[in-house]
Amino acid sequence: MPKPTSELPDNQVVPNPRYEKRTYRYFSAADKKRILAEADACAHGEAGLENSPAGRKPSKDSKDKAIDALQREKAKLEQRLQVAEGLLELQKKAFTLLDHLNNVSRS
Repeated sequence: MPKPTSELPDNQVVPNPRYEKRTYRYFSAADKKRILAEADACAHGEAGLENSPAGRKPSKDSKDKAIDALQREKAKLEQRLQVAEGLLELQKKAFTLLDHLNNVSRS
């Protein structure tokens, strides 16, 4: 036998029944007329009501997952390459500066 609602403790939250119900799409009469007019204007076999293909997207197979992993690895390696090239440029500049200072001190 269920407990009556009066025995609920004061700190317990009672959900609002308005939010418990599932909401469905609602089309006004004008929307329905517009949709039907679009459908009637289409030629036979022409997809007029939706731009996306019908049905679910195909799930990724192992090849797609491998391609995604390789693309992520490529992006990481490109970033490491940029850092390495930047370090080489810095080393070149430091070497020329030290070489210039060494030549000035000898003169």
